Amino acid sequence: MIFAFKIGFLDIRWIDILDILLVSVLLYQVYKLLKGSVAVRVLIGFLVLYLAYLVVRAAEMELLAGILGQFMGVGVLAAIIIFSQEIRKFLIVLGKTTFRKDGLIQTVMIWKRKEAREPFNITPIIEAAKSLSSTNTGALMVFSRNSELKFYADSGDRLDAVLSKRLLISIFNKHSPLHDGAIIIYEGKILAARCILPVSERDLPANFGMRHRAALGMSEATDSLILAVSEETGQISIIRNGYIDSNLSIPEIRKRILAYLSDKENAKSKSKPEQEDNLEVAS
Repeated sequence: MIFAFKIGFLDIRWIDILDILLVSVLLYQVYKLLKGSVAVRVLIGFLVLYLAYLVVRAAEMELLAGILGQFMGVGVLAAIIIFSQEIRKFLIVLGKTTFRKDGLIQTVMIWKRKEAREPFNITPIIEAAKSLSSTNTGALMVFSRNSELKFYADSGDRLDAVLSKRLLISIFNKHSPLHDGAIIIYEGKILAARCILPVSERDLPANFGMRHRAALGMSEATDSLILAVSEETGQISIIRNGYIDSNLSIPEIRKRILAYLSDKENAKSKSKPEQEDNLEVAS
């Protein structure tokens, strides 16, 4: 048996180092697949609970170890149910292969780093929001920087259309068959329209309707930024991380969207309890 080195009473083998590296890479890839969704928080919770289980078992705390052990046994089944969409996506990515002419199989490298992308031109979005606001036309636009939000995009009608002011206004026209629901914007394209968003169950002020409740629910479930135009008042709101900023100016809206797309957002100064008690920001 070949040992690499010793730490106290532990004999570290080369195979142990390789084992740790492989587990680290696997966990990192799982995190990348879950990034941007609420599932990543569940994953972190499972990992914390499992580490606690290992600690109490090593400390020979039999009663607590037994309780956590039973929970971990059920937790594996619960994780399969909770992460069913993510597991399917992981297996699809893992199974993707391309065949070269020389017969060699080139597996898609899931750990390959994506190239950094500059924020796309958001002027059509800003101009459309101004026009929709002036005519009190309701609108719901979801921006994603990490993924296509395929689960929500598939709930609507696929477009894969280039952004333009006229197209956005046409979609949210009250007589358009696509106006009911949200559009999803990713990498400068409108992926889908008439998408169904999860509805938040939190209490909202009376001036917020179902459009803002759906935007709030989407911000709680995913790492997305949502722009909502009120049909009643024409006010434009930005919803992010379960927090609503309403009645924003056009320059501020542009700044918020660009900061989100370039991943340079500043953390809000308000604490979470304050956000839950006060969802509307004064203009």
